[in-house]
Amino acid sequence: MLEEGKIFVGVSRNPDDSINKPEYLDLKFGNRHGLVTGATGTGKTVTLQVLAEGYSKAGVPVFCSDIKGDLSGIAAKGEPKDFLTKRAEQIGFDDYEFDRFPVIFWDLFGEKGHRVRTTIAEMGPLLLARLMDASEPQEGVINIAFKIADQGGLPLLDLKDFSSLLNYMAENATELSSQFGLISKASVASIQRAMLVLEQQGAEHFFGEPALKISDIMRTDNRGYGQISVLAADKLMMNPRLYATFLLWLLSELFEELPEVGDPDKPKLVFFFDEAHLLFNDAPKVLLERVEQVVRLIRSKGVGVYFVTQNPLDVPETVLAQLGNRVQHALRAYTPREQKAVKTAADTFRPNPAFDCATVITTLGTGEALVSTLEAKGSPSIVERTLVRPPSGRVGPLTDPERQEVMDKSPVLGVYDEDLDRESAFEILAARAKKASDADAARQAQPTQPTEGSASGRWTLPGFGDDNDEQQGKTQGRARSPGYQRETVVEAAMKSVARTVATQVGRALVRGILGSLKR
Repeated sequence: MLEEGKIFVGVSRNPDDSINKPEYLDLKFGNRHGLVTGATGTGKTVTLQVLAEGYSKAGVPVFCSDIKGDLSGIAAKGEPKDFLTKRAEQIGFDDYEFDRFPVIFWDLFGEKGHRVRTTIAEMGPLLLARLMDASEPQEGVINIAFKIADQGGLPLLDLKDFSSLLNYMAENATELSSQFGLISKASVASIQRAMLVLEQQGAEHFFGEPALKISDIMRTDNRGYGQISVLAADKLMMNPRLYATFLLWLLSELFEELPEVGDPDKPKLVFFFDEAHLLFNDAPKVLLERVEQVVRLIRSKGVGVYFVTQNPLDVPETVLAQLGNRVQHALRAYTPREQKAVKTAADTFRPNPAFDCATVITTLGTGEALVSTLEAKGSPSIVERTLVRPPSGRVGPLTDPERQEVMDKSPVLGVYDEDLDRESAFEILAARAKKASDADAARQAQPTQPTEGSASGRWTLPGFGDDNDEQQGKTQGRARSPGYQRETVVEAAMKSVARTVATQVGRALVRGILGSLKR
């Protein structure tokens, strides 16, 4: 039943429950995305494991999240169990054998896997605003903050960098508003409160360096198996918005960094987005449009995105239309919304004259699903009632010692486990403020001499000494002649910073499709 270039999903059955034929997912259509849905306890996690194993064995790297911890067992060789061997016999799977797969464990908190981080700059204003549940005025302030950071050469790496920049903006709101648009101190304060909530929820573990390199989730082992990156998400799910934002950021990074490859013989990477409803719940229209755009275009980068959720209604129709490979487990139809979900799921399949989809969906057993994949020239196959094959890896979680053993042999051991805190916006702004304070103290200590000149037309940085100098000139009644320009220590330092920034490839930063920095 195992065929080259295809993933064996299971065996379909006839209406009289006799065996029909094997069902496959063609690797060359693996980047056409997919959907796995079904009620709790119907077998979605095992189906996800079967697909991940199939892609890995074909040499395709996989990234998936482990919500309950069950998926970690894919790193261990499967063990003979009655329900596994019974399913193999039931579908005539004579080639069934147990195997282990190469796994890299990741964890935002660094407890059950290697630390995974990104920087504030790479996250971008749109996703950061989404993470903070920012209002429209607050989102405007966040965009202005990124603009000021870009122009001022202020690297935004972690939350303290962004916090120090917000403090600077609040202290100089009047001057900065004249350059960038209204900066409300109330909006800044609201963003700061939202940041405090993020810190309490553990988001400070996510922002920082070293940032995750996409190449480290696109590896193969010495057997040619694709590495399966498993994100420990049991603790992360305590903050669903952080979970969804992280996965969406990773998806956008893949889109921005990977080259165009068209339609390869097999995907370059397959991305499983579990609990996908968290991505779309209460998402603003602009974010939904960006998600749709990424899903539609990332196919040509060789990346397949598979959404895993309980209800097909959790995924917007515009995104649902992009998902070619579908596995539908049982749905319950007790409420009007659930009845609508059953009808929606049934209507999205290519009908099979042998049975009624809407009726069958509510009667499917555990480990049984309606399956339709792309075939021939990319057209969907007729939906079939399918018994999903048993996985080759362990069904169930690893023990803590087993997980640690896998991590100790990881190809990224030691790369992401230690924090890196280089000079960034926090240190730069603190140094500038100290220099400005020292310059002000030096000027006040020196006897002032009346000089001629005018400060009109000078470039100034609000809050770093110029306001005090200007006010001092007014109080002492000095009248400077037009065109005279006295360069202070602060101005000299700022010009030096400006020249340094200008030489760094012009600091021409290109914003990516979701607002992050494109490396």
